[in-house]
Amino acid sequence: MALDMKRVETGENLTTEFKREYTDEIKKTIVAFANTAGGTLYIGINDDKSIAGADNPDDTLLQVSNVVRSAIKPDLTLFVDCKIEKKGEATVIVVTVQKGTACPYYLAGKGIRPEGVYVRQGTSSVPATETAILSMIKETDGEKYEEVRSLNQDLIFREAGHFFDMKNVPFGLNQYKTLRLQTTDGVYTNLGFLLSDQSVHIVKLAVFEGLEKEIFKDRREFSGSLLKQLEDIYTFLDMYNHTHAKVKGLYREDQRDYPEDALREALLNALVHRDYAFSSSTLISIFDDRIEFVSIGGLPKGVSLDDILLGISVPRNENLASVFYRLHLIEAYGTGIPKIMRSYTDCKRKPEIQTTGNAFKITLPNRNANIHKVSGNNVSFTENEEKVIAMLDKQGEIVRKDVEAALDVSQAMAVRLLRGLLDKEAIRAIGGGKKTRYRKV
Repeated sequence: MALDMKRVETGENLTTEFKREYTDEIKKTIVAFANTAGGTLYIGINDDKSIAGADNPDDTLLQVSNVVRSAIKPDLTLFVDCKIEKKGEATVIVVTVQKGTACPYYLAGKGIRPEGVYVRQGTSSVPATETAILSMIKETDGEKYEEVRSLNQDLIFREAGHFFDMKNVPFGLNQYKTLRLQTTDGVYTNLGFLLSDQSVHIVKLAVFEGLEKEIFKDRREFSGSLLKQLEDIYTFLDMYNHTHAKVKGLYREDQRDYPEDALREALLNALVHRDYAFSSSTLISIFDDRIEFVSIGGLPKGVSLDDILLGISVPRNENLASVFYRLHLIEAYGTGIPKIMRSYTDCKRKPEIQTTGNAFKITLPNRNANIHKVSGNNVSFTENEEKVIAMLDKQGEIVRKDVEAALDVSQAMAVRLLRGLLDKEAIRAIGGGKKTRYRKV
């Protein structure tokens, strides 16, 4: 833009803005230019295009340089040129801003939020929408969720720090960068977000009565740092991993419902390999005869279920897996699924793995669940169903009220138990109505 001693020829537009003097709003304009198409800011020119000249130009130039250096993130200094132009008696500060390569740029005090990220819209610098911010991040940082800059930059690592301390692994500002929790510019990534106390990704856990999702016995939600989630969830699962004793000859053998290695590896798999780009929760369901782990995100491209069973591993969240490896939670990549399968070597029922394009499911069988052969099929009975079968073995025939009295349950629950056994073809009904009698098949 040509400058004469009195006026400029062209007015403000998408890439040009005038300021009579330095104000705090200038940094918003610089951010907007860097996020949009670049532009030039003139300090010392009025809105009517008349040249007023900048007061104290050296001080103003220093103010602009300091703002670019300290108030805008990521580092924009290489994309900004500040100089003084003198025309006659008038002195103007010219700030030339190129479009940056690390969009979105934002005000350091506001963060990567609409109130901190600005773009040009006509002759104005306006807050960017969250959709526009996410689009800029994706375009700059790529597709890997854990490497993308976190929208939340106000992160605290109290829980993660506690976990690192327990493992005697250093965890400070230097490790934030080497572990990829921060970029080289000190900006938190989504990996940092996942390990922070502020993480909003949830694991939902439910305990059901019987074999179907009909009656809840307990339900919990776990959020916050993934390391804290791992610890809390495993503690909860361990409460439901009961120990049963079997006597063989002179010796008593204790066996837990689920091999501890299998339980641990299934949980680690659900947390480390899920796709956190989706907001859906990881689901863990505990039944009388099994535990199901369902996480969002199918197999990585080019990897089959057979590959996974052989121990081939292509981590979706490679940096997260590296953190878990450093904390000795993961022994080596690709060992988890084979370890789960080996822990059931001597069991009739084996773990099952199911995958779709968007989900991964591991089912661990309860080794101590009572499995019976009914009509040629393996059928699992709940604890209460086992008691009803025992009553029939002893009495030969029962009615509904016998179930209510013996198990101290309501009429509705007794009906549900009997109906479940009928559906499993373990018992048969004789007669009808209130006088219905039940016998084993």
